[in-house]
Amino acid sequence: MKKHNFSAGPCILPQEVLLKASEAVLDFNESGLSLIEISHRSKPFVDVMEKARALALELLNLEGRGYKVLFLQGGASTQFLMVALNLLEKRAGYLNTGTWSDKAINEAKIYDDIYEVASSKNANYNYIPKGYEIPTDYDYFHCTSNNTIFGTQMKSFPKCSIPMVCDMSSDIFSRQLDFSKFDLIYAGAQKNMGPAGTTLVVIKEEILGKVSRHIPSMMDYKVHINKSSMFNTPPVFAVYTSMLTLDWLKNLGGIAAIEKENEKKARLMYSEIDLNPLFKGFSAKEDRSYMNATFSLVNEDLKETFDTMWKEAGINGLNGHRSIGGYRASMYNALSLDSVKALVEVMSELESKA
Repeated sequence: MKKHNFSAGPCILPQEVLLKASEAVLDFNESGLSLIEISHRSKPFVDVMEKARALALELLNLEGRGYKVLFLQGGASTQFLMVALNLLEKRAGYLNTGTWSDKAINEAKIYDDIYEVASSKNANYNYIPKGYEIPTDYDYFHCTSNNTIFGTQMKSFPKCSIPMVCDMSSDIFSRQLDFSKFDLIYAGAQKNMGPAGTTLVVIKEEILGKVSRHIPSMMDYKVHINKSSMFNTPPVFAVYTSMLTLDWLKNLGGIAAIEKENEKKARLMYSEIDLNPLFKGFSAKEDRSYMNATFSLVNEDLKETFDTMWKEAGINGLNGHRSIGGYRASMYNALSLDSVKALVEVMSELESKA
């Protein structure tokens, strides 16, 4: 039986994507070769890479606006470093809203001066700071749109007169935004787009080439753009599966369609957390993430009973991150409303037993 997969990442993927990907591993396009055997320079895979890049631009409504798409290795954590290497000349401003933005700040500090425009670290990151000012003479502003560990999400983004960089690893392609407000977006595939192994980078080309330092070739965005994401051997399987997921999303009706489904799932989940006296949410209500709902039991004596119940219901990946404990229901694009209903039913049943 397929389980209800609430794992925070690697994430749940659409069943049709998993089927097509598994078929390609055995025989890609009836070629008699596996997808992971063919040359990454061959036309069949070059076509995959081009389609994946084109789909990303199309879904984000960034076609013809001067953006380039890359599929790189190293995860989003490597982007903490690459962003600073390519964009940081004097100073940059960072919004600190969680573990991953904190890590991004620490990596950038290696190269130059970093200013935290605001931070919610004092409250264990249970809210998104607001009302901060972004210095206009900085090289760029960096933020993290969604925080998987703490279950917070930026509902709006500041007006910014300098390049805005956003780590969208855990909510990319999940909601409609004016993506042209961002000059660089990066996202590890394994949260909402594909398997671990590749990271999507969408970058406005005009912001590059303005730092004085020498950038190693593997860390230089311009090198990867000039080589069409083929400077080194790309992560073939991860790119192909991401392409399938983006195609699946386009066929559903794109981001507008999936956003409606994500809103339904989030409303159902948070309604149960708020109405059920046995549970309490972690994050501030106005900043709750549609992707990752974090909550805990009011009475920890019920933990063993609740854990047994949700596991018996075929639910997987519900344990919270060690930083805050409790539970975390990750509701990425491919998770069905029925899975959320299954979890809510278990929570409601626990209330009736208590």
